[in-house]
Amino acid sequence: MIIMNITIISVGRIKEKYLKSGIAEYSKRLSRYCKLTSIEVPDEKAPENLSEVEMENVRDKEGEGILKSIKDEAYVIALDIKGKMISSEELAEKLNTLGIQGKSNIVFIIGGSLGLSKEILKRADFKLSFSPMTFPHQLMKVILLEQVYRGFRINRGEPYHK
Repeated sequence: MIIMNITIISVGRIKEKYLKSGIAEYSKRLSRYCKLTSIEVPDEKAPENLSEVEMENVRDKEGEGILKSIKDEAYVIALDIKGKMISSEELAEKLNTLGIQGKSNIVFIIGGSLGLSKEILKRADFKLSFSPMTFPHQLMKVILLEQVYRGFRINRGEPYHK
């Protein structure tokens, strides 16, 4: 069986204790199924009243930090509100298919409060949307970890998925 290397690159530090606790729990659970790496890149200051150009500059700067952390051979899944919405079973199938294809280095990218740069979206092999709703990017990390964990459980036929 191929050991999957799952990397989650996210913008900004997680400060909230309850989110850190959820991340730690799912990271521990996932350690049975894959090698999990978490990379946090600094977020840029983004006051409320930025122009479109200024917002683009913030996304670009955050994107540079993200790109530096992506290995060339990685399969990149960007979390993007305009991405494709799939079920938990479909995510499980995608992870399984990637493993069968020998793509064992999977990188999930969670952007900052303004989203992802055009460069990151261009680099992405797949754009994934969890919902048309907007979630705090820190909370998204917990949701993503839970879904990846659920995917591994589904693929192994283990109880958890309802």
